[in-house]
Amino acid sequence: MQENTEPGASGPAAAPGAEASVPAGSAPETSVPAARREEPGGARNRVTLRSDLRASVWDGLLALLVTGAVFALLWVRIQDRSSSTATVMPFMADDPEGFWVYFLSQAFGWSALLWAWGTVVLGLLLSGPRPARLPLSAARLERLHRTTSLNTMALIGAHALLFAVELVRHDKDAWYSAAWTAFVEAFVPGGYDSGTGRIALPIGQAALYLAIPLGLLFYVRHRIGPKTWRVLHRFVLVVYVLSVWHTLLYGTNVWYDGWFRTTVWLLQLPIAALFLLRLLRPARRSQRLDSLGAHAGSPALWGVRLLGRAAVAGLVVVLLAVLFTGRDGGRGAPPEDTSSTHQHGE
Repeated sequence: MQENTEPGASGPAAAPGAEASVPAGSAPETSVPAARREEPGGARNRVTLRSDLRASVWDGLLALLVTGAVFALLWVRIQDRSSSTATVMPFMADDPEGFWVYFLSQAFGWSALLWAWGTVVLGLLLSGPRPARLPLSAARLERLHRTTSLNTMALIGAHALLFAVELVRHDKDAWYSAAWTAFVEAFVPGGYDSGTGRIALPIGQAALYLAIPLGLLFYVRHRIGPKTWRVLHRFVLVVYVLSVWHTLLYGTNVWYDGWFRTTVWLLQLPIAALFLLRLLRPARRSQRLDSLGAHAGSPALWGVRLLGRAAVAGLVVVLLAVLFTGRDGGRGAPPEDTSSTHQHGE
């Protein structure tokens, strides 16, 4: 991602990213520049992790409600066997009550993906060209960007923890041995050695282990320097890409082509479009293609930026093709033998 340059702009990724905002419960934003609001003399207005945690409570409650709704949807789909999970792991459809923790883990995974999606959209709106009219002010959008980021991390953590709990519940060894095995399989890259999980779980673990430090770095950006923070913040979009990849690769309820899987791709279209707009109309003048040629030694940089814009434009075309065809090159249909060779998936 390109660094933010406008005062108060937040990064376009699923982690806290506002350069300046107002903590929960403070007075409405003013025209005071971000830098001035964060000077030592204005310490009362400085954004802190504690203030954002307080502000994230209502957003967190909404996330729990959405998680409950997703759980109910997954439960209905597994019971009527319309979910791909019933094909990938039919034993779960035969005994859904015995695997309710697994379905709850799935629900938290879906809400984490939705919250990450919302955070990325907010970040792109704040760091790129903004619509003329938005329902919330820039400062409130920045705070929402940070609070949804904090809740995204919590939801990802709950998803992984519940997956580990499910592993413990169905392990026949002693509890301490089962707990250790579950910890290794759920949280140690390479610890899960069954089927698609050998690739998909390390991808999900990478998303978790990158999201937490990259997200929390915002609150110590004064120690590491704003420039260093902005450079690191660009990589948070990688967290979102890894999360989507993990879902498409290992989400048993989107295992095969269908409307459930196509919906995941549909959600990526506005992000790709906003990202392309962000690249075509960057906030910093020096990042615009028509100005790069004026700087010495910039032809290579000009070419890289042009290639990036072309790649994102191509991604938009690919997403449209997937949406129109309903095919993404993945698993097209269930195999004739639907028995599972492993007892756990996503």
